[in-house]
Amino acid sequence: MLIGGLQKTSLLDYPDKISAIIFIVGCNFRCGFCYNSHLVTKTDKAEIIPEEKIFQFLESRRKTLDAVVITGGEPTLQPDLPQFIKKIKALGYLVKLDTNGTNPDMLAVLINDGLVDYLAMDIKGPLPKYAKIVKVKIDIKKIKRSLKLIMNSGLPYEFRSTLLPALHSREDLLAMSELIAGASRYFLQKFMPVASLNDPAFRSLPSFNDAEMNELAKLCSVNVKQCQVR
Repeated sequence: MLIGGLQKTSLLDYPDKISAIIFIVGCNFRCGFCYNSHLVTKTDKAEIIPEEKIFQFLESRRKTLDAVVITGGEPTLQPDLPQFIKKIKALGYLVKLDTNGTNPDMLAVLINDGLVDYLAMDIKGPLPKYAKIVKVKIDIKKIKRSLKLIMNSGLPYEFRSTLLPALHSREDLLAMSELIAGASRYFLQKFMPVASLNDPAFRSLPSFNDAEMNELAKLCSVNVKQCQVR
């Protein structure tokens, strides 16, 4: 596994659990608003964290941590992800996976083999605008399949979207919520123009204000069971 970062404690990323977060290097998207852009194309092997250090840490925290969150980058690009998760679960941890939904085959393996306990998938935009937003060609059928797999998995899950006026209209949000009609949780995140963004041009773009975000959440609530601003 290409591991680019470790957050030793989080009270927010796995609901109602104390977790550690493992950041995987590499992503097949090039979203301009990505906050983890340093992980997308990271190639400096000196900065890759050896797996043994990760497992030494997890072994030492078995009495204080409940779960491990695997995020990225895009974790499902790593072919040894199932074996990596098996080692984590052997230590007694719950596992949450964050994904962009482009590898439903890997997602199906993880679900069917009981390797994940909680799933989170980003929805970047309405399907006709996906390629424009993520800045690469994309197989929309894979996105739709991943959405279906997650919703039918029987596992706790959430969908989430980072929103900004330059990319998302009210009509877009309605279409995005229609993609996951009946979903249990949909979280909307306000775009924040910070220095670490993948595309410098996005650093000067405006965000939705709080009132607008709450209005968008209310709009999406007609299609999903719970929609909140995070």
